[in-house]
Amino acid sequence: MKRTLLSFLLTFAFISAFAQIPTGYYDGTAGLSGAALKTKLKQIITNGHVDHGYGGLWIAYQTTDRDNFYENDNTILDIYSENPTGADPYNYNVGTGQCGTYNSESDCYNREHIVPQSLFNEASPMVSDIHFIRPTDGWVNNKRSNYPFGKVGTASYTSSNGSKLGTSASSGYSGTVFEPIDAFKGDVARMIFYFVTRYETQLGGFTSGDMLGGSAFPGLQTWELNQLLAWSTADPVSPVEIARNNASYTFQGNRNPFIDHPEYVNQIWGTPVADTQAPTAATNLATNTPTSNSISLSWTAATDNIGVIGYEIYVNGALYATVSGTTATVSGLNPSTTYNFYIIAKDAAGNSSVVSNTASGTTLAGGQTGGTCGTEDFEAIPDGGNGYALRTWTNAGITWNATDARTDQTINNKAITLRVGSLTSSSVSGGIQSLTVTTSLKFGSGAGVLNVEVNGVQVGTIPYSSTLQATTTTTINNINIAGNVIIKITNPASGPRVAIDDLSWTCYNNTLGTIETAKEKSYGVYPNPVKNNELFVKGENLNKISQAQIYDLSGKLIETLENPFKNSNKINLKGLVKGNYILKTDAFSTKFIVE
Repeated sequence: MKRTLLSFLLTFAFISAFAQIPTGYYDGTAGLSGAALKTKLKQIITNGHVDHGYGGLWIAYQTTDRDNFYENDNTILDIYSENPTGADPYNYNVGTGQCGTYNSESDCYNREHIVPQSLFNEASPMVSDIHFIRPTDGWVNNKRSNYPFGKVGTASYTSSNGSKLGTSASSGYSGTVFEPIDAFKGDVARMIFYFVTRYETQLGGFTSGDMLGGSAFPGLQTWELNQLLAWSTADPVSPVEIARNNASYTFQGNRNPFIDHPEYVNQIWGTPVADTQAPTAATNLATNTPTSNSISLSWTAATDNIGVIGYEIYVNGALYATVSGTTATVSGLNPSTTYNFYIIAKDAAGNSSVVSNTASGTTLAGGQTGGTCGTEDFEAIPDGGNGYALRTWTNAGITWNATDARTDQTINNKAITLRVGSLTSSSVSGGIQSLTVTTSLKFGSGAGVLNVEVNGVQVGTIPYSSTLQATTTTTINNINIAGNVIIKITNPASGPRVAIDDLSWTCYNNTLGTIETAKEKSYGVYPNPVKNNELFVKGENLNKISQAQIYDLSGKLIETLENPFKNSNKINLKGLVKGNYILKTDAFSTKFIVE
């Protein structure tokens, strides 16, 4: 933060001295609590409310949302880009930075409805109520879409200031949520408390958006209420909120009572309920469809009083990955080797189940090809609605990127729909012999094909029917590419929007598979576990290896090194945190541990 603490406190003192709550504004609230207090506040903040229309928000932002607290440069104070402890990644000036169109962060700012306007059909006066509509970066606003606010477990998008979109880790909800940075979580909570109080009699006619309740009290779904109560407590009212509340009162004629009297929050809704109950254990864990380097797992779901959000997969006692479903494929294994697996269920509060049953599986010999090497059912894609954008997710250790894609269309449950975009995997071991996928034309007309590439070379095409919603399942055989592969499926046409589902492929090792496996075993790393951030590699012709990549066990690419052993056999891990990792090169792949 650029301003000194003294300057900050002087600003707070100025606000407190010259912008007090109007005398008698909250008359009639003494002694009330719960629904009665909420209804009384609804009456108070409805009186005097003047609707200046949607366009009036641009005028309001001239006084309600100026940065006179952090950089103190009078720019727009955007909670999705503000850095409270240092320089902002970018700034907007009032008026000149308004959207407009945007293609990336920092293009322009627009009007962000903290409670999405789609939930109340863009009706007045909600659509222009300054108390819950903030000026924010247009691109980040678009990413937030109409998702509820909550704690993110695995992020699919992170803004420049650390605001995140991703899978919910909030207790009781497993969908996609948006999480602001800590400095503005209380602000968001109090804006939503204002909304469900000001419009409590209309909630029954609104869409819930997985956040709003259908009745005046409590006005919010239980999971969202508990999350917002926690945020309101952790992030108390700030001078920024007080100044905005006063400016909003001058502009609109009513106030946010939860900024003026934070104690009203607990007087109405109480305190959040702590979740201390652990999930039950997952059961019936079984191994199936082994290949030379992977084994698939399936199990029966655990149960929880609030809800299970994920399962930790352990391989020979070490954490391999965390998944949300009840199936997974463990890859990067050695041929002809027996592995032991177990599962631990987790809930959003961090409670862990006892371990599941242990299941054993043995990989095939190195020269063999075997059943399914990998699958993608698209159940882990982030819910992004009908907008076409970049969609990124990780499943079974593989990270997928879909460009110009939407997520609201289905084939066998979730599917990914491409406009003029492509679906690309991260690097996958085991090679590829054949590929199978199901397609369906969702929008547009005419039959066509999708192009399939492996490692940048087209290996075939996948047709789709000209009949809308009809499904076509196609297998491309004899691809026969060994080693690490990257799979890419592209829609080359500009009109048809084609959905993809149930993608799978079989492994491939060429006739030299056994020799290659023996050769791979001639490489090694030491020390393992790694010490002093230095990983040494031994093996023949190291200087001919063109690339090395480091992944964590979730499949996330940590670093790519070009010509890594040109001058030495050492890799500097640059302070990797403790954990298990995979080193992949164009000659070998191996696991290592950082302690």
